[in-house]
Amino acid sequence: MPITQVELGAHVRKARDACRLTQEDVAVQLGLSRSAIALIESGQRRISSLELERLAYVLGRDVRSFLVEDFTATEDTLAALFRRHPDMGNQSELLAVLQKCLRLGREVTHLEALLELDRATTPAAMYPVREPKTRWDAIQQGERAAVEERRRLGLGDTPAPEMAAVLETQGVRTAVVDLPVEVSGLTLVDPAVGPFVVVNRRHVRTRRRFSYAHEYAHVLLDRDTNGTVSRTTEQEQLPEVRANAFAAAFLMPESGFRAFVASLGKGRESRSQADVWAEQGDPVRVRTRTVPNSQDIQMYDAVLIAHHFGTSTLSVIYRLKNLRLISDAEFEKLKADEPTKARTVARALSIPFGDQDGNAAWNEFVHRLLGLGIEAFRRDLITRAKLLELANLLDVPTADLETGLQDAGLECEPADVLVPEP
Repeated sequence: MPITQVELGAHVRKARDACRLTQEDVAVQLGLSRSAIALIESGQRRISSLELERLAYVLGRDVRSFLVEDFTATEDTLAALFRRHPDMGNQSELLAVLQKCLRLGREVTHLEALLELDRATTPAAMYPVREPKTRWDAIQQGERAAVEERRRLGLGDTPAPEMAAVLETQGVRTAVVDLPVEVSGLTLVDPAVGPFVVVNRRHVRTRRRFSYAHEYAHVLLDRDTNGTVSRTTEQEQLPEVRANAFAAAFLMPESGFRAFVASLGKGRESRSQADVWAEQGDPVRVRTRTVPNSQDIQMYDAVLIAHHFGTSTLSVIYRLKNLRLISDAEFEKLKADEPTKARTVARALSIPFGDQDGNAAWNEFVHRLLGLGIEAFRRDLITRAKLLELANLLDVPTADLETGLQDAGLECEPADVLVPEP
């Protein structure tokens, strides 16, 4: 039985309240007055289908969720994020990104369903853990989960593959978009989309790789929270400490890390002793001492290790300290030198350093979504206007898409009226 106008207005109000947005916040994004939103919520103003679609976008929901009788605002992903991060309502840039990411995830999911595509992926595992009580507790949980997940994936002690590919094979959608600088990544868990990890295109390649591993920890350990925004201002919170510990251990497994350090001729104790047992008589005691200063890890060692594991030099320096391969004094010196010396040392070793080009990963997502859209258009499963809407959402010029459709032999009639995204 269709819901009434009053019920629809009540659903809109519940969704808005769950996201902790004011009527004025919603009105500004929709280009309406605050009084118009008030009338819609009270059931005194009819809402058009276009306005409902734009409302769904602003509130991060599937438009169909407003039209069911048993409407539940608390299950919404955007609302869950607002509960975890109450100050997000005052961060318009971050809110806009979250709205867009949810829309992108739902669009690609909808197209795959239309085309009856099986993603052929294994659902990501879940590791039930209790809430950590201390930082040490959080670190231990993160490292244990990393060891177990590497074992489950059959990675051994080798460097992890491309992280986006790892996540995608585990049923986790990924994207790279421009986020506020203080946000390294975010994890969305939407009922219609599943886990969806987004990392910051503004960050360098090695940091994005670490962010993928960090968000993967949230997928494995914090999936019941519906989503997480990882910000530098919250990095001391225990779930963030746990996710960082997971990322370091997943990308730089202890055994593999120690083995690679040893291959550089470093990491041995300055003095070693062994007793060789014989069947008769006393054991033979052997002592050895390394050449003084030969085991001191230098900046070029850290750069080589970082290149091997695909991480930043700074994350390697912290890993060296945590595994007690360097002293506190050595850690402080390497950390102080890293901002000014790591890049020049990498250049001397002909090693690429801190590639900032995030377009490759983003373009791959664009190609995937637009490719599905064009195929759905070819089969008359979506309209041309819908295809142009997707292109607009992805910032792809309409003229380029129309030329591509013509060159692909697809009929291209005059453009429909395209309503800009809110």
